Amino acid sequence: MTSPVRALAVDTLAANTPATRDRYVDLLRVASLATVVAGHWLMAAVTGGAGGAEVRVGNLLAVLPELQLLTWALQVMPVFFFVGGFSHALSYRSTARRHPERAVYAAFLRGRLQRLLRPTMVFVLVWGAVALAVQLLGGGGGVTGVALRLVAQPLWFIGIYLAMVAFTPPLLRLHERHGWGAFLGLVAAAVAVDVLRFALAVPYVEFLNFAFVWLAVHQLGFLRADGMIRRPAVLAVAGLAGAAALVALGPYPLSMVGMPGEKVSNMAPPTLALLCHGLWLVGAVELLRGPGTRFAARARVWRAVVAANGIAMTAFLWHLTAMLAVYGAALAAGLALPAPTSAAWWAQAPARIAAAALLTGVLVAAFRRFERPVPAGGEPRPGTAPPAAAGVALSLFGVLGLSMAGFGGLLEGHTALLLGVPVTAPVAVAMALGGWLLVERAGRGPAGRPPRA
Repeated sequence: MTSPVRALAVDTLAANTPATRDRYVDLLRVASLATVVAGHWLMAAVTGGAGGAEVRVGNLLAVLPELQLLTWALQVMPVFFFVGGFSHALSYRSTARRHPERAVYAAFLRGRLQRLLRPTMVFVLVWGAVALAVQLLGGGGGVTGVALRLVAQPLWFIGIYLAMVAFTPPLLRLHERHGWGAFLGLVAAAVAVDVLRFALAVPYVEFLNFAFVWLAVHQLGFLRADGMIRRPAVLAVAGLAGAAALVALGPYPLSMVGMPGEKVSNMAPPTLALLCHGLWLVGAVELLRGPGTRFAARARVWRAVVAANGIAMTAFLWHLTAMLAVYGAALAAGLALPAPTSAAWWAQAPARIAAAALLTGVLVAAFRRFERPVPAGGEPRPGTAPPAAAGVALSLFGVLGLSMAGFGGLLEGHTALLLGVPVTAPVAVAMALGGWLLVERAGRGPAGRPPRA
């Protein structure tokens, strides 16, 4: 569904790519998000619907626990955050060279978050309107009710990424001063949190590892940006051995993604085992850097990477919508949903994934324009860092709250606990939108003032 105009733009971007650009990083970004999307499509185990039975969405890994070992290769979100750290380091340094010191933070935030928050806010507003209409009309059962609960769940990733962008300036300074020491400090903090959690049973302390674990992986991106990961094999072996030991000897589950009903999840909140898993993956992709760079340098491959990077966030936001729509259409047509892992279920898997991919393409065509960069409004004003930081914090808590509360129960005041505070979907939406507007306003210069070259 690529228009001739977009194809020409992609060709131009691909042809004009500077020789100094690290194309392997862009390839990793696309590959990691594509793996997450494909994993969600394959792992969803939808049952019910026939004869009025309640529709449920389970996880294939819970039905076939022996497949959980695959998550040690396919849980690639750490790779995306590692790539984010690399990109954020380069972007912040570039921004600092082009803007006055007091305006750098706001300019950096707006530049990094523009293509993240605009498509996210459109997603939130569209689904909020759909949820409101469905509930006003008395609907919300079947696949529709499941969708209202589930489509917002991937927003947790947006919230974590917002935190990474917000913490880039201070953590980059720590990296420039202490190198590997800054990374090891975050690792030590993650270790301390798990000791307090599992050995001393300190309540709520585990949620600190949403910051320490993911920021440690992000910090590895800074180290890569400065050429400081010189022995990736050591990183990979240490991470793999550490994760294996923790799972074998500690309270950590085998799966590196969350499983329904489990007492301990390696993902929510993240654990030391997941951090070791991240080290293993980062070491592995760095070991593949040579062949990966040569592969990404091929003209057709690079053109595909450029095209995919331009729509990656939109596809990520809408891929669950597409998947659930496919299941809804199947139920509406009276088709039976075979039991997960049955021969019929596996036989239908290629068709389900193809249909979800096709519908995702339609949704991307409809919403991709919101992911395009827009021109800056001018030189950011000095002193805008506080409102910019407040905007990021509001957006972060808004999207995290919405990922937990979902769009179901919009009119009933359904709540979810966010850091111990009950949050409803309307409040979460208001926080996310308000934060986005603050970031946009802080990043713009005075009216009529041209941006600095």
